[in-house]
Amino acid sequence: MAFELKQQLKLTPQLVMTPQLQQAIKLLQISRLELIQTVQQELEMNPVLEEVDSIEEVDEGGEEIEISPKVEEFKEVEVTEQVKDDFDWESFVEEYSSSSSLIREREEIEEFPSIEQRLTKPTSLREHLLWQLDVSNITNREREIGEEIIGNLNSDGYLEATVEEIAKLTGASVEEVEKVLRIVQLFDPPGIAARDLRECLLIQAHCLMPDNELVETIIKNHLNVLETKNYQYLLNKLKCSPDELKVAVEAILSLDPRPGRAYSDEEPQYVSPDVFVVKVDDEFVVLLNDEGLPKLRVSPYYLECLKHPERLNQEARDYIQNKLKSANWLIKSIHQRQRTIYRVAESIVRLQREFFEKGPGYLKPMVLRDVAMDVGMHESTISRVTANKYMQTPHGLFEMKYFFNSSIQREAGEDVASETVKEKIRAIIKAEDPSNPYSDQEIVNILKEEGIIIARRTVAKYREIMNILPSHKRKKLLF
Repeated sequence: MAFELKQQLKLTPQLVMTPQLQQAIKLLQISRLELIQTVQQELEMNPVLEEVDSIEEVDEGGEEIEISPKVEEFKEVEVTEQVKDDFDWESFVEEYSSSSSLIREREEIEEFPSIEQRLTKPTSLREHLLWQLDVSNITNREREIGEEIIGNLNSDGYLEATVEEIAKLTGASVEEVEKVLRIVQLFDPPGIAARDLRECLLIQAHCLMPDNELVETIIKNHLNVLETKNYQYLLNKLKCSPDELKVAVEAILSLDPRPGRAYSDEEPQYVSPDVFVVKVDDEFVVLLNDEGLPKLRVSPYYLECLKHPERLNQEARDYIQNKLKSANWLIKSIHQRQRTIYRVAESIVRLQREFFEKGPGYLKPMVLRDVAMDVGMHESTISRVTANKYMQTPHGLFEMKYFFNSSIQREAGEDVASETVKEKIRAIIKAEDPSNPYSDQEIVNILKEEGIIIARRTVAKYREIMNILPSHKRKKLLF
């Protein structure tokens, strides 16, 4: 069989996503903060794109609309100064002097640096420990070992490297590293540079309650028993009174298992809602959050340049036209994104009205298909719109994905949403007896009395999602 090369022409239709369409899809699914960052980057890279001041308005085409208020003509008023003969000049001088002093004080205050210039960066855990190491009465060799120990601490304050590894890195003996490690473990915050949880709690116990031998014994030998809250076993094993055990357990629970978190340099990430839902009379109104989002337009300067092509060479005209297309597409994509979010939010409010009226316990089962059919869009579009978006409701801040949940079967009546079942489980556990908490099977039986059919493993799964401990770990010490 012989092989040969041939050329053949064939026309086949293919769906190709243009860069503009890819950008529109990307803008649709990113969060509000990411959108602001993207717009700022485009403003820096595209000279044709401009940000409009707050006193200006922009239409969807990106053109500026000037608002000129009406100015009424007033007749000129003549002011004549007349000084009375009995004018109190002494009071006037005193008042003028006091006001001038206030002006001087205000001027002095205005010379102070701004609040941004006076803010300081919080001290990190590494900086805090190195400062204590520098003021310690140790040798240069021990300081070098201490720096290596501090450099191997994680964000919780635990030592991730072994003593042998640090000894190998510094060329010191294991005994020298152990000596310096004991010095570092005396630093603030208490419990720092521990190798495990037991050592961390022991360091804190020695520092904060050095005379409590019962606390030390429980941490050393019975920490796993304390985790299961088997208090009767501890009473029999330690031969102590219930009051003594209660004081010791409360003291251990007051210790910090993550001492390094107090000096964490991680910036908190604040959630900014994309949509506000407020109740006006008997209707819920959807408001888009445009705060911080720059208003964009096409620069009139470059538009004017394109009107006079004889002033530009071909390369400059092509560059401006490409940037102009990019700017117009970005403005249209942002407007399309905002309109889509608004329509989806209105649909959610319409389909979940009982939730907005009464709270999370009345959330209905809903899937992406329900909203897609309501607004006439594809399910994938609804999924992108609700991703990384948040809605501020009368009952709190919720992710828009929160309103889409599966259904749980009931013996009679309509099915109930899974989020509603989670709220019921949370309410049952909140109302339980702390000394005798409900097991997962008992929660199943309570829900069955309310007509909700659910398996025990589903209760356990929902409980883990809500970060609720099992019954044997929820039991509290009551005497």
